[in-house]
Amino acid sequence: MGKSSDKSTRHLEVERKFDVGESTVAPSFEGLSAVARVEGSPAHHLEAVYFDTPDHDLAARRITLRRRTGGPDEGWHLKLPAGPDARTEVREPLGDENEVPEALRDIVLAIVRDHPLRPVARISTRRTVNMLYGPDGTPVAEFCDDHVTASAEPGGPEQAWREWELELTDGADRELLDRLSNRLIDAGAEAAASGSKLARVLAESSAPETASASSDVVHRAVAAQVEQLIEWDRAVRADVPDSVHQMRVTTRKIRSLLQTSRDVFGISDDAWILDELKQLAAILGVARDAEVLAERYEEALGELPAALVRGPVRERLVDGANRRYAAGLRRSLIAMRSQRYFRLLDALEGLVAAEPALSQDQDERTQATIGAAYKRVRKAAKAAAAAEADDDKDEALHRIRKGAKRLRYTAAATGESKVSDRAKSIQSLLGDHQDSVVSRTHLSQQADAAHAAGEDTFTYGLLFRMEEELAHRSREQLKGTLKKLAKAVRKAR
Repeated sequence: MGKSSDKSTRHLEVERKFDVGESTVAPSFEGLSAVARVEGSPAHHLEAVYFDTPDHDLAARRITLRRRTGGPDEGWHLKLPAGPDARTEVREPLGDENEVPEALRDIVLAIVRDHPLRPVARISTRRTVNMLYGPDGTPVAEFCDDHVTASAEPGGPEQAWREWELELTDGADRELLDRLSNRLIDAGAEAAASGSKLARVLAESSAPETASASSDVVHRAVAAQVEQLIEWDRAVRADVPDSVHQMRVTTRKIRSLLQTSRDVFGISDDAWILDELKQLAAILGVARDAEVLAERYEEALGELPAALVRGPVRERLVDGANRRYAAGLRRSLIAMRSQRYFRLLDALEGLVAAEPALSQDQDERTQATIGAAYKRVRKAAKAAAAAEADDDKDEALHRIRKGAKRLRYTAAATGESKVSDRAKSIQSLLGDHQDSVVSRTHLSQQADAAHAAGEDTFTYGLLFRMEEELAHRSREQLKGTLKKLAKAVRKAR
C-alpha cells in the first residue's frame, strides 16, 4: 500500500455529463447574462488508470479511484458521491503508478476492506477546454469537449465515444448549471446515460445489490442501515462533527433490529454478530461521550456570567473532554482498520443479501416484536417507580431509555410511526437524563482534582446543580410521555 501524504486536497465538483455525436458542433454561450466571455485553451491528452476491487465494489457505489497523467490536475483522484450533480474529489500526488496512496484507500476502507485494489480500466481522453467568465471577470464554469477511448482491464475490447462535460467553479450559482445545460441540449447533446466514464466502460453504474427489495420491512430496514453504517464510517475517518455519534447510533439501530427480529435473519440470542455490534458501539462511545461533554460544558460555561467562571474550569472540562475525544477517535479508527471490523461488515452484508427466514405472518410478527419491546419499557418503568436509592433509580431510568430505543427502531422499521415517535420522545428525554448522570459523575471527579490542585471549585458546584435540575425536569416529564406511549401501543395492536 502506498504511503499517506500530507498533500491531500479536497474539492467539491459540481458537474454534468452529456452524450454527443462525433459531428455535433460545440454550443454557443452568447446571450447569457452570466457569461461575458469564453476563453479556449490547447487540447490536453489525459491518460487514466482506474482501480477497484475484483468485484468492483467501489464502482457499485458510484465511487471512482484513478491515477491520471496529463492536464493541470494530474495525480491520484478519489471521487465520492456528494448529492445531485456533485462529487467530492480527494487528490493525492502521482507517486507510484501501481500503489494506491494509503490516505485514499483508508477513506473507502469500509468498502474495500482487505481486498486488493487492481486496475479495472484504462481511459485516454483528448480534452478541449473552454473557460466561461462572468461579467466581473471571474470564471464561472468550464466546458469540456472530450474524445474518449477506453478498455476494461485486463484485455477488454476498446470503446470510443465523445462526451461533453460542464463543471461549475467554486462558489458559482448552481442555477447556472441548468441554463448552461440547456445550451448543450439545444446543440444536440443528451444527458449522459452513465454517471462517469468508468461506469460506461464497466457498464455497472447501479448501486450494490442488497436485500432492500425484500418484502420483509425489517429486512429492508437493516439493509438500509448497513449502507448508512458504511457512509458514516467514511465521515468518521474525515472527523466530521457528530459523525462518531451517528455511526454509533446506526450500529445500535442495526443491533436492535436484529435482536427484535432474530427469526427473520436466522440468528440466536448469543449470536457473534450481536456481540460484535455491541463492542463496536462501546468503542465509538468513548469518543462520543467526550464529544457530548465538550459541547455541553462549552455551552453551559458560555451562558454563565464571567464572574461565575472561576479558575481554569474551561481547560479542565472543555479542553480535557476534547483531548479524550481525540484519544477515543484514534481508538475507534484502530478498530475500524482491523480484520475483526472487516469480518463484521462481511457478516452484515451476508445477512441482508440472504433471503429472509420468515416463520410467521409479517403482521403477526410485527405485533409480537412491538409487544415484546414495549414490555421491556413497562417493566423498567415499574422498577424505576419502586426504586428508592438514587443509583437504582438512575439505572432503571437508563433501562427504560434502552427499551424505548429498541421499540422506536422496531416501530419505525415496521411503519408504526406513532409508536416510534412516542418512543423517541422517551429516548430523548431520558437521554438528557443519562447525559446528566454522566456529567455529574465527571464534574465530581474534576472538582476533586481541582481541589487537590488548590483551585477554586465554585463553578463545578454550580454546574453540578444545573445538571441536577435538568435531571429533575426529565423525571417530572416521564410519566406523561409513558402514558402517551402506552396509548400509541394500544392503538397499534
